Amino acid sequence: MITFEYSTELLNITTKMIKQTIRKSIIPVLLFLLLTAGFRAMATHQRAGEITYRHISGLTYEVTITTYTFAPSAADRCELTINWGDGQSTVLPRNNGPAGTTPGNFFCEHTGENITADIRYSTYVGVHTYAAPSTYRIWLEDPNRNLGIQNIPNSVDVPLYIETLLVVNPFLGSNSSPVLLIPPIDNGCVGQPFIHNPGAYDPDGDSLSFRLVSCKGAGGRDIPGYKLPNEVDLQTPGTFTINSVTGDVVWDSPSRQGEYNFAFLIEEWRNGVLIGYVTRDMQVNIIACNNTPPQLHVATDTCVIAGDTLRLFVRATDADNHRITLTADGGPLILPVSPATFIQPDDSAGQTSSTLIWPTVCAHIKNQPYQIFFKATDNGVPVNLFALQTTNIRVIAPAVTNPGVTPLGNSMILNWDVHECSEASGYRIYRRAGASGFVPGVCQTGVPPESGYRMISELNGSGTSTFIDDNEGLGLVRGITYCYIVTAWFADGAESIASEEVCATLKRDMPVFTNVNILSTSASAGSIELAWSKPTELDPVQTPGPYIYRLFRSQGFSNSVKEAIAEFNNLNDTTFTDNGLNTQSTAWAYTIEFINNTPGNVFTIGTTPPASSVFITTTPSDKRITIQANANVPWSNLSYTIYRKNSSGVFDSIADVTTPSYIDTDLINEQEYCYKIRATGTYGTPGYKDPLINFSQETCESPRDNVPPCAPALLVEVECDNNQLIFRWEDLSSGCAPDIDKYYLYRVGNPHVLIETFNSDVLTFTYSPPQTIAGCFFVVGSDLNGNVDTSNYKQVCTSIDDCPRYRLPNVFTPNSDGFNDFFVPFPGYTSVEKIDLQVFNRWGVVVFETSDPAINWDGRDKNTNKPCADGVYYYRCEVFEIIGNPETPDEKQLQKRVLIDSLHILR
Repeated sequence: MITFEYSTELLNITTKMIKQTIRKSIIPVLLFLLLTAGFRAMATHQRAGEITYRHISGLTYEVTITTYTFAPSAADRCELTINWGDGQSTVLPRNNGPAGTTPGNFFCEHTGENITADIRYSTYVGVHTYAAPSTYRIWLEDPNRNLGIQNIPNSVDVPLYIETLLVVNPFLGSNSSPVLLIPPIDNGCVGQPFIHNPGAYDPDGDSLSFRLVSCKGAGGRDIPGYKLPNEVDLQTPGTFTINSVTGDVVWDSPSRQGEYNFAFLIEEWRNGVLIGYVTRDMQVNIIACNNTPPQLHVATDTCVIAGDTLRLFVRATDADNHRITLTADGGPLILPVSPATFIQPDDSAGQTSSTLIWPTVCAHIKNQPYQIFFKATDNGVPVNLFALQTTNIRVIAPAVTNPGVTPLGNSMILNWDVHECSEASGYRIYRRAGASGFVPGVCQTGVPPESGYRMISELNGSGTSTFIDDNEGLGLVRGITYCYIVTAWFADGAESIASEEVCATLKRDMPVFTNVNILSTSASAGSIELAWSKPTELDPVQTPGPYIYRLFRSQGFSNSVKEAIAEFNNLNDTTFTDNGLNTQSTAWAYTIEFINNTPGNVFTIGTTPPASSVFITTTPSDKRITIQANANVPWSNLSYTIYRKNSSGVFDSIADVTTPSYIDTDLINEQEYCYKIRATGTYGTPGYKDPLINFSQETCESPRDNVPPCAPALLVEVECDNNQLIFRWEDLSSGCAPDIDKYYLYRVGNPHVLIETFNSDVLTFTYSPPQTIAGCFFVVGSDLNGNVDTSNYKQVCTSIDDCPRYRLPNVFTPNSDGFNDFFVPFPGYTSVEKIDLQVFNRWGVVVFETSDPAINWDGRDKNTNKPCADGVYYYRCEVFEIIGNPETPDEKQLQKRVLIDSLHILR
């Protein structure tokens, strides 16, 4: 491997020859020739690659670089340099294949594996411990790509650049990157659809998404002139896409022969948060041929209950009667416990088949589906074509068994058998009034909202098997039939199949509210109609009567502060109108205390749960109003009718919905609209009024433009020589914000730091950071109404690794002829706050020292102020680089890097 650093060692070896044969004025030319001669000859081989990582413990990770190269190339690498994203780098040795000599005649402990005559597969593995949680961009840049890539101009002069994002966040838990099981080297035929899938398997069970990105070159920048493979032939471009969910890359109709590279990200998501990505840069070779690919016949989606054995039959056929090789890859085949097996059948002409067998266990239960990638490859010439199909397999938890429910007073006691999978984290209890008849469908887990069930509790611990439902201390409604479903839940969000539905009825020995209906809306003269059902199952021995209904009222949705407003001595008095209320700005809740009034034996039989009026709130936005209904009632509201007052002053129904929220759209800003809602509910129990109709108050609102512009996409280009960042951002005027007024460029921080404000016609800015190019940046816009949002943005980040690092030469010629007279660092570096440089002579005496990064040493001894003699000196240089945010002192971080090398003074 020859890089710039290695070439400086070469200069050490040849210094004496340089001194004797040439003048210093042509040293720069020699440097260039030494560097470029070997570089072009030996660095033309990279086809494809990716970087993956595995969490070991704490802040320690194992990283693997995987490359696919042109096997005969003399540029074959025994080792590669990994950049860890924290300012440090390590040379990693290759660790696969036998010992031997490379095509460049270098001995390697491992020479990789030739998977074809032209393709060498190599892996390089290293371990690194980070100093602290953060986000790290791990990257590799290696010269150069192979010659003749159709969609990369002058590919032989373009390095391969790949990167992986590692997020170390203790709040999100440890994480290992996806494992890519299918190699990034493929063949295709002109005119035949090309399909690739990386075979991504996430060992942590995180969600994966996929998206195309540009292939990168020097410095991690987009390669100038790069095109997607389908864009090379403009006459018949076709389409080139990636499925964001499955990862299938499809080029519908390649039209031109040659090698093409493309790249895509495999992004990991946990609880909706991006926790990392892997970049795959890969190559496909398109060849002219008459072959047609095989076809695969297998289910695309299936499920299996943990504990059962999945048998998945797969068959492949070939219209050309070629011999077919049928293979399978995927997470289930590499599991440490009870993995799936797939016996590869003997190659067969025209057709072949086999069966994937997977004896699943509880440890396999996962919220996300497993993927199996079946591949059928023919033996056609000049290229073997293949078919690729992904099958998604969900391993679901079995249902909770033997649920039961027993009524007790105004509570229900549930019990069930402990779940057979000890991996369960606990149980979820669902309840509804009245039976639903819900039976889970095939592969269906959990309890869907449309069943009318609502989760009332989530219990921790798989050993729990009982639950008392007392309606959070308020008591259940007497006389109502309550039904329950129990499920087991798991740490990653998986949920079991629903248990069977079980129901029981409480004794009807208490009044039951049926209506809290607003009759009129007013700030002081509003009225509410109340109605309840009388008890019909009173115990004449325990509660002989007579009876009293004592009615209480509370402001809001609960009965925390209640006021007695009426008493009724007749069981048949079951209605009341409450007048003189503020129904305009608050809800009202009611309870009934039911009293046995036997002389000498007066006591409270019980108190009903609170029942509130329906109170609606409105939220205005740009040309829309969101209407939200709120109520605390003991029955189930199943539907809502939305009314809006028309131009004649009459309320017209505009929508019927099953959720208590509705968005009224296509409105006129600043115009007033008035609404009310009718809620329709039920107890789901015979003997009660059904349906239960209750109206909300009336409320008015005007929509207004209070929506900030969407976050524009931001691009940044690093100009290392000038220590500048060039920002370009999306024009929002033709998209989400036609009334865009200003743009604001921020550096991410706590708080964010405003760098500059721009008028709406400015879409680019060149920024000269005062100390470091490292940081994260975003742009937001404000509209003519001043709406702006700095909490939702699309950030881009730069690193000190985006520019050449601070480096020192090992030769200079201080003889005042205007060429190389001063010892200075190589140009292009950034983000260096200071250095601590000491230069020693061969007796260990310090002859020069400075803290100035520019150095500018003229070769004079600091002790005598006389020129130092020609010869070899040594230096130790501590470089302090800024990797944090210099504009926010609390976030500013300095990283020390030590350079030790020899230095030649030549005159």
